[in-house]
Amino acid sequence: MASSLKDVQKALVGEVVMSEALDKVASSLYINQVPKLWADKGFLSLKPLASWTEDLLARITFLNEWIEGGTPKVFWISGFFFP
Repeated sequence: MASSLKDVQKALVGEVVMSEALDKVASSLYINQVPKLWADKGFLSLKPLASWTEDLLARITFLNEWIEGGTPKVFWISGFFFP
């Protein structure tokens, strides 16, 4: 995600060539959809980009807390699966 965002930014200002893949990422971002490149690597969701990003951050926080604090007493089930 980070590299594709940086590449899209560079392509928009003309520092690199806008490839077909970057164009698809940029187009998806423009219409608030999760780019296919990200969706293929991430979790399944029907949410638009803004909600998907919030959910991604919540999942990352959940897993980081688990790593740092040990196994939680309660699990966020939908954090593991597509609801």
